[in-house]
Amino acid sequence: MAEIVKKATRESFGEALCELAAENKDIVVLDADLAAATKTGIFQKAYPDRFFDCGIAEGNMIGVAAGMAAAGKIPVAASFAMFATGRAFEQIRNSVAYPELNVKIAGSHAGISTGEDGATHQCIEDIGIMRAIPNMMVLNPADHWEMKEATKAAIAYDGPVYIRLGRLAIDSFNDPETYTFELGKGITLHEGNDVAVIATGLVVNEALKAVKELEAEGINARLINIHTIKPIDRDIIVKAAQETGRIITVEEHNVVGGLADAVCEVVTEECPVKVTKIGVQDRFGFSGPAWELLDSFELTQPHIAKVIRKVVAENK
Repeated sequence: MAEIVKKATRESFGEALCELAAENKDIVVLDADLAAATKTGIFQKAYPDRFFDCGIAEGNMIGVAAGMAAAGKIPVAASFAMFATGRAFEQIRNSVAYPELNVKIAGSHAGISTGEDGATHQCIEDIGIMRAIPNMMVLNPADHWEMKEATKAAIAYDGPVYIRLGRLAIDSFNDPETYTFELGKGITLHEGNDVAVIATGLVVNEALKAVKELEAEGINARLINIHTIKPIDRDIIVKAAQETGRIITVEEHNVVGGLADAVCEVVTEECPVKVTKIGVQDRFGFSGPAWELLDSFELTQPHIAKVIRKVVAENK
């Protein structure tokens, strides 16, 4: 049994950057006056001469990052997801993605689990925004170990990458001794042919607990972890659609524009099946404790299990 590490993926990201920076002198980090929150402060403490606080000026931060990338550096630009993808959209599109510059954009405090910060800071649109930009890779790792490997892969990849970071500390479920990360490749966490559950990010562990619970009831749900939203693993999705005949998506993001729509795009083209969407149902969040919000938006284990039972029952 692998050691369970309870840690926010933003912290795992900060740790991974430091480890990589020890061997790669070209890595530089930029932040928009939120280093303590995004955990790029870990990098700042270790490599102060390679850290640049751009202040509350996210568009300018992305422009500076683009210039550094053009000069041969590997810049990582971090802020809250709401500001990194919202305020800086034009600069990301025109200064980073259009010329395909090697900039990594980290969006921390994504989703409703940002909690008490409320709707203005709970970014539920970032995946949709970023995956709509040509040349942009979009990553949404699910736990500590996956975030560390995803960060390494993002740095090694030559091109624009958006990586989603969570605020909430969650238990890890991957085993670092056996885990393998590959950009663009989904991972089957649980086998089953009654239904395919395709999840991403923080709620993957909730979905994993749900399918394990249902196994004892005789429901065998396949669970697929999609850590790379773009380019998405079409093969694993089509195979799941063909072998189970029904799909449930789970995401801490608006069901418009995120994982659900990405999966629907694949199945409608290659193997049409019904897709049931668990996620934020096209509405804003509100202020409250993170786990209470996740439960209110029906993104926790009991709610996911309930939907799986319903979908399987409808198809008996």
